[in-house]
Amino acid sequence: MNFDYNTTRSHLILSEYGRNVQNMVKYICELPTIEERNKYAQAVIDLMGFLQPHLRDVADFKHKLWDHLHIISGYQIDVESPYPKPLPENAFKKPEPLPYPQQRITYKHYGKTVENLIEKAMREENPEHKKAMVQGIANFMKMAYVTWNKDNVSDDTIIKDLKYLSGGLLSLDEGVNLAKVEFRAQNPRQNTNNNNRGRTNNNNNNNNGKNRQNNNNNNNRGRNNNNKPKY
Repeated sequence: MNFDYNTTRSHLILSEYGRNVQNMVKYICELPTIEERNKYAQAVIDLMGFLQPHLRDVADFKHKLWDHLHIISGYQIDVESPYPKPLPENAFKKPEPLPYPQQRITYKHYGKTVENLIEKAMREENPEHKKAMVQGIANFMKMAYVTWNKDNVSDDTIIKDLKYLSGGLLSLDEGVNLAKVEFRAQNPRQNTNNNNRGRTNNNNNNNNGKNRQNNNNNNNRGRNNNNKPKY
């Protein structure tokens, strides 16, 4: 008896589609006419999309499926693809490395985004828009401060930092109160006590239910004894 092992089969190019899809693509490459190849290639594309539903969340997933079809065929399939045929040398081409930002952040708990927002607010010419932007930036700064420092912060500190980051060009109106932000740390002991309280209440409820049932049983027994005839 001859056994067919994976080690004796041809190399599986894209394992996520399975060997059956690869055999189908190989069969398409051997078809004599372009009409037949196009017809079966579209059927295989639909099957590949069914086998990989997560690709539907990828932008232009049909393009990706057609590229995979060419890759499975070893770039040998001759069909009329709606997308440009991928080149084999591009499969081993490494992307350019992304430059790491080297910008200095004045206050790291505010982040670089706050500094960019301040620069944009400084360039704003509309007084009403500028006032609203400064108010929003200050509220965000207060939230960021509480998030990273885990402590309440006064509005005066935020106003002082805002003025320093903007070089004295941005400031809040007098009497403006920033949004109230509080940091609430979870106490594991408190959670344990709450859980224990819940368990105690459940146990008390269960005990009360058992006591009521016992009392009802005793009352029924007494009624039965009273109903018995006396001789």
